[in-house]
Amino acid sequence: MDKLRFALPKGSLEKETFSLLERAGYKISGPERTYRPKINDSEIELKLLRPQEIPVFVGEGMQDVGITGIDWIQETQAEVETLLDLEYGRVTLVVAVPKPWTSINSFSELLDDFMKKKKTVRISTEYLNTVSEYIKINSVYSNQFGNSDPLIITPWWRKGTNSKVSLFLSFGATEAKPPEDAEAIVDITETGTTFEQNDLKVIDTIMESTAVFIANKDSLKDNRKREKIYDVLTLLKGVVDGRKNLHIFVNVKEENLSELLNSLPALKNPTICSLSTEGWHSVNTVIEKVDFLKLLPIFRRLAQGLVVYEPRQILHLEEIEGRNRK
Repeated sequence: MDKLRFALPKGSLEKETFSLLERAGYKISGPERTYRPKINDSEIELKLLRPQEIPVFVGEGMQDVGITGIDWIQETQAEVETLLDLEYGRVTLVVAVPKPWTSINSFSELLDDFMKKKKTVRISTEYLNTVSEYIKINSVYSNQFGNSDPLIITPWWRKGTNSKVSLFLSFGATEAKPPEDAEAIVDITETGTTFEQNDLKVIDTIMESTAVFIANKDSLKDNRKREKIYDVLTLLKGVVDGRKNLHIFVNVKEENLSELLNSLPALKNPTICSLSTEGWHSVNTVIEKVDFLKLLPIFRRLAQGLVVYEPRQILHLEEIEGRNRK
């Protein structure tokens, strides 16, 4: 089998991606020195790429699988199969304007105000396709301009017909553009701190994004590559699920066992073992982290000797295999 070509994101998603892979059991060497780091799996070939590029490279078959953001899949409109939400790199794509514009608190209000004044709205963003579609479904825009496309301006080309709402490709430092070079920006944010520091306020949310594991659709049709892709998927999903659960061991008297078991949610049925001390049992199970504080008073009242571990992985083997065989 040809090696599975696996594209990893360079930049903001890089650190958490390598942490995820290491927790999944992979050993990776050289990412700080090369764009082609080594991995302890002879059937996988890694390459570091910008997350903006990965959906296109995977969609076109130059890479078999990759990790990128939902935002870049939507922006590039790449034909890929999304296999797993990795639940990190959580950002929000928002519209922001100068904070002193107190009368403008939504994108519709921005359009309405500038249209009445017969002024052009200039928007700076990296997300040209996403923002263009977002603008066209806005009721104020469609009432004023129908189905016309906003004008998109880059250093190399222009497209669209409506110069009254213009999108300018940003190469970074997008928040520095208003008010001289743009009336609004569309950019991602985690906490909003950068906007605050640049005297901007958020007036609309376009989408939320996280890191996802994606695959080329033709690679999934190749039986040998498909099996390898699902091996990787199993390990990655194991990490995602492991982070949300706790593995607990607790000792309980036989007279309290039934009440304790009735209170315990479990991954499957809990494992129960008799201890050497007569009348005592050990209960071994997995619970969700969000339930732990609610369950703690029950443990204190009914049990002794609670031991808690955060599992590195929880592998739902039958679930992954079921998806693989569909």
